[in-house]
Amino acid sequence: MRRPAEMQGARSPALQLLLLSCCVCAAAGYPFKAPLDLDVTPRVTVLSSGLQGCRRFQSSAVNYSTMLLEAESERLYVGARGAVFALNASDISASSALTIEWEASPEQKHQCLLKGKDNQTECFNHIRFLQRFNSTHLYMCGTHAFKPLCAYIEEKMFVMSSQPEEGRDKCPYGPTTGYTALIIDEQMYTASQYEFRSFPDIRRNSPSPTLKTEDAPTRWLNEADFVGSALVRESLGTSNGDDDKIYFFFTERSQEQTTTYSHSRVARVARVCKGDRGGRLTLQKRWTSFLKARLMCSLPEYDFHFNMLRSVFVMPGHTPQDTLFYGIFGLEWKNVKASAVCRFSLSEVQEAFQGPYMENQDSDSKWKEYTGKIPDPRPGTCITDALRAKGINVSTSLPDDVLNFVRRHPLMSQHVQPSDRRPLLFRRTTDYTHMAVHMIQGLDGQKYHVLYMGTDEGWLHKAVEVEGQLHIIEELQLFEEPQPVKNLLISAKQMSVYVGSPSGVVQLPLSNCHRYTSCYDCIFARDPHCAWNGAQCVNIMSHVDRSTLIQDIQHGSRGCENTQDDVVQRSRSVRVGDDVLLQCELSSNLATPLWTLDGSELQGYGLNSGFRTGTDGLLVIEARQDQSGLYTCYAVENNIKVAIPYDLFATPPAPTEHPSSERPLPPPPAPLLPHSELLSPRNMEAMYLSLITILGGLCVVLTVVLVYVGFCLRVGHRGKYSLRAAAAAYPNSKKHNRNKKQHRSSSHMELKTISSHCNGNGICNGVSKQHNGDIQDGGFLQIVPGEGHPSPNKEPPPPAPPLPPTPQLPSPECDFPNGLSATLPSVLRRMNGNSYVLLRQSESESTSPLCYSFAEELNRILEKRKHTQLLPRPDESSV
Repeated sequence: MRRPAEMQGARSPALQLLLLSCCVCAAAGYPFKAPLDLDVTPRVTVLSSGLQGCRRFQSSAVNYSTMLLEAESERLYVGARGAVFALNASDISASSALTIEWEASPEQKHQCLLKGKDNQTECFNHIRFLQRFNSTHLYMCGTHAFKPLCAYIEEKMFVMSSQPEEGRDKCPYGPTTGYTALIIDEQMYTASQYEFRSFPDIRRNSPSPTLKTEDAPTRWLNEADFVGSALVRESLGTSNGDDDKIYFFFTERSQEQTTTYSHSRVARVARVCKGDRGGRLTLQKRWTSFLKARLMCSLPEYDFHFNMLRSVFVMPGHTPQDTLFYGIFGLEWKNVKASAVCRFSLSEVQEAFQGPYMENQDSDSKWKEYTGKIPDPRPGTCITDALRAKGINVSTSLPDDVLNFVRRHPLMSQHVQPSDRRPLLFRRTTDYTHMAVHMIQGLDGQKYHVLYMGTDEGWLHKAVEVEGQLHIIEELQLFEEPQPVKNLLISAKQMSVYVGSPSGVVQLPLSNCHRYTSCYDCIFARDPHCAWNGAQCVNIMSHVDRSTLIQDIQHGSRGCENTQDDVVQRSRSVRVGDDVLLQCELSSNLATPLWTLDGSELQGYGLNSGFRTGTDGLLVIEARQDQSGLYTCYAVENNIKVAIPYDLFATPPAPTEHPSSERPLPPPPAPLLPHSELLSPRNMEAMYLSLITILGGLCVVLTVVLVYVGFCLRVGHRGKYSLRAAAAAYPNSKKHNRNKKQHRSSSHMELKTISSHCNGNGICNGVSKQHNGDIQDGGFLQIVPGEGHPSPNKEPPPPAPPLPPTPQLPSPECDFPNGLSATLPSVLRRMNGNSYVLLRQSESESTSPLCYSFAEELNRILEKRKHTQLLPRPDESSV
């Protein structure tokens, strides 16, 4: 019987892309409550300049992609292009690094070029394998310019102890070919596409017996791209004498006959038995225990599947049955960024290998579920005590009918489902490349898994898994220039995470609790490493007595109700009609600002309300006396209001009142925000549909406007600048100046910008420092909202010529310097929903005769330039 998922119609590639777009849009703005918060946002963003406790290692080599950490010797072994390094695991930046240079010979590089390979990337010796071989030696393999070689390393002296040996069956030819390998009991298990134009293969190399996968009549691997492997010692504590097993993870071309999943590639897990010795005649020197199954990672409510497996991390448990597999999944389309993290249990994998098989009757047809008789003993199983009792002690004793069935039925019908049947995390704007998982016990006694995930642009995301969901604690920018994370390792002993990249290796502490400066900030982070001790956020690993520490990983909101943080109250004197910016920057990406005036929440935030909120503060527009009072900024996170310290301001009603001294003000209590009925599913659905309709209409209007503007710009004269026309438009005569004073609305100058700081000439927020705000309202720079008023002249004024340097006048009566440069703000700030306001430069009737207005200065310049010899038609570059 077919599964219900297979009853749907096949999807074309165009329909797949349409489905992806719908899923991305739905994940971004789905209005109803879902079991999982899609597209999780990191709580804190830390740039590379703000990293604390960061250590780096770099050399002349590149491509630091292979790493081996040994906690006992406190060494971190790193394989790069043409070199291997032994670093101090406690501090990789220390000068005690040991190096083995292993470059490809010039002759081999020349042979690589003759094969048509890239001289910039491929014709080098990239170290692809580096693991411990025995108690005294390490073993490494390199591509060696498309002729792989392997060699032993003597650990103590850190030198190559022998001449390199042939590595064709142990290492891939290229630096980017999918590859995974393990050394188990001095035997090497590898999986890759080894030779040029060869088929992918899973092999056990020397010593004998060597084994491979089957290619005919049924090919077991179909264009497989391997990403990881793991040994699970299932023989420990078993009652049936089972064997240890090796699991391989990869992505390959799809073989199943299905009408639902039209992806050309799917994620797989394969299994072989460590004690497998191949068949006696059938499957001679081939695996007799090879089986594979599909790994499912999808969003079931959207029927959307992530089919590309990028990385796997194996998390051992107390028993082999508690083993967990964490996988990073992506999409088949390279131009679309999206990642999902799914977790699988060993029991789910074992259940799939105990289920029905798939078969392929014809090489040209798709695979279907096998419904015939299954021979005994069950094909693909390891040797157990039950088989030994029947006289089958090794795989060479298995019957031929069992081995023939294994040859033709390597694929299982049942899919391996993730925990909770859904991803732990979904990100639609990020491509994760590698991951590592660390387990730590919280103060509540529960054990939490903390995930460290590297991206293709050089960021590190730290997340904690809580009840089947991932909360991203922070995102760290590891490099100033974007580059992919090549490898990730965690040392519980050193409490460090190591990141390999094309340019070097980075060492970071597992957590930086001192980054959180308040109790609520520490609790909101939900970092299992961190807790509040009453004075600061500390690492729980450094505290023996944890009875007084506060931590809430499950909810991220409890424990700080009785704590108080000192908040400074500041006073500011402003003039009526001025624009004032009250700063309040939020450190958390999950927090939203909430402003109150004298304890009452400010509503509206429109231009008519007199307030405008932004990412860094509140803009009071044309301040009135009734807007005076105590302004308080809160950060709302997890339904808790927390007053922001040291950034609170009050505006007293008296315009000339001097600023008062700062005094501590205890913050108000932080109650839970009331639940709004507007967030009900019915209302949210209506709001969602209305928003789509409005956005669609806006898109149509913007399209028409852009077409019209583009037509006007194409027809008009762009970039033509005439000094003579500008001079003719501004004659230098007293009569003209008198006319300008009569029509002041035609002489003001408007600039689209915003300023919240002093302009360097004694003016802060429109108030002069020298006269404490006693200057008349007509002769200084004023911030006003809205658009500029049009000039009454019907003809548009010509562009203004370049301005000369401001003349230095010694008059002390000139409060405002001449020229436009003195009026420009020193700092430009960007506001949410209001990217600019207008600055108005007006003339005053009472301007000092020693202070030139902008128009008078312009006339003086033009008068002086009348006698300058100009080109008849100056080009744009001369202006």
